[in-house]
Amino acid sequence: MRRSAFYNLGAWSDVRRVTVLRLRKLLCVALLVCGCRAFAQTVSPVIVQYKVKASGRIALVNNTLTPLAVVLEPKSFNINLQGHGVYRPLDPGIHLQLSTMSFRIEPGQTYYVFYKVTADKLPAWFTIYSAFSALHHEGALDVRILLPHTVYLYPKKPLAPEKDEITVTQAAFVAAQKKVVCDIENRGPDLQRVQEVRVISADKSQTVAGFPLLPGGKRRLEVDWDEKEVPQSIVFQFPGFDVKQPAPIAAP
Repeated sequence: MRRSAFYNLGAWSDVRRVTVLRLRKLLCVALLVCGCRAFAQTVSPVIVQYKVKASGRIALVNNTLTPLAVVLEPKSFNINLQGHGVYRPLDPGIHLQLSTMSFRIEPGQTYYVFYKVTADKLPAWFTIYSAFSALHHEGALDVRILLPHTVYLYPKKPLAPEKDEITVTQAAFVAAQKKVVCDIENRGPDLQRVQEVRVISADKSQTVAGFPLLPGGKRRLEVDWDEKEVPQSIVFQFPGFDVKQPAPIAAP
């Protein structure tokens, strides 16, 4: 009885080891597949700008080893103080025509979607999200990858902002956090784009990528500053003009 029990225990241990190995292999495969899906789809271009109306094209690439289903989801959006998009259904004043709304991309292939768009009021902006997913789902695993194509429509002759339409409401160097913190606001009716941001000291400078500043929009910018010199100012570069603001040391 003891020998029989010993053999049964050994057999159970072998079964358990095989089961664990199989689970590990399945987990590795799942992570590999999910990782491939996360990095193997692309949409280009990511951001485009047009005047008055648009006639564009999106290139969608499937670099995985399996066919993928794609559904297009047009969205309007605002940008919050932290610079994150807040999305909603496409505004009725934006008239978008897509060559297709859903399709299949074979492995290693590129699919092109064509579109035309006009808007009742300019400026206008929106995003076309491409939702990638597998054609066949195994179990409860259903992974959807969302990739954006964002369109900005400008008037034919954009107006330069009036004085005080672009306002820096606060700017300070927070020494304890080694950061320059700044709030900028667009009080005008036009879409403005910050091309570049520069933090400047007596001998040093640091550059940060630009961003859109929507009509009536506000943006808080935090720029890391590791230099020994204290920064003196922050400069926002717009097309055709700059906005410069002193950056005093914040009170502790």
